[in-house]
Amino acid sequence: NNYKLKKLTMKKLLLILLCLPMIGLGQQTYVPDDNFEQALINLGYDNVLDDYVLMSSIDTVISLLVFNQNISDLTGIEDFVNLQLLRCSGNQLTNLDVSNNSLLSRLFCGGNQITNLNLQNNLSLMILRCGNNPLTSLDLSNNSLLIQLFCRNSLLTNLNIKNGNTMLL
Repeated sequence: NNYKLKKLTMKKLLLILLCLPMIGLGQQTYVPDDNFEQALINLGYDNVLDDYVLMSSIDTVISLLVFNQNISDLTGIEDFVNLQLLRCSGNQLTNLDVSNNSLLSRLFCGGNQITNLNLQNNLSLMILRCGNNPLTSLDLSNNSLLIQLFCRNSLLTNLNIKNGNTMLL
């Protein structure tokens, strides 16, 4: 009986050891833009420029200030699941996907090259500053908490702010 128990325990241990590398891979966030990763290193959230950041270093971040850093890709931002403030103005962004950042309440992304900004999942959004981008359309109908919007110097031809919080629209 003791022998069978030891053998079973050894099999479980071996299985755990074999699965450990796979578990470790799931705990990293892919950050392909070197300027974004360097900004994260400068902020103390990472320490090696290798296209990966430990999820445990970023999943509690509530404020991220990465403005004027020559960043062209914010891939990895989706794992900042507790992010409430993102200031990424003055970069080279053409796309910004914050659909996974549901707690985001303040977004400053002006002065980029963003052509599409989908904020339908950002129900906590209160402040949006997205001016100086070639945006042509912006739908804020799901953002009922929105109290401040700056989108000057854009190419907007379609702006929907019928969010239940605006009057006479």
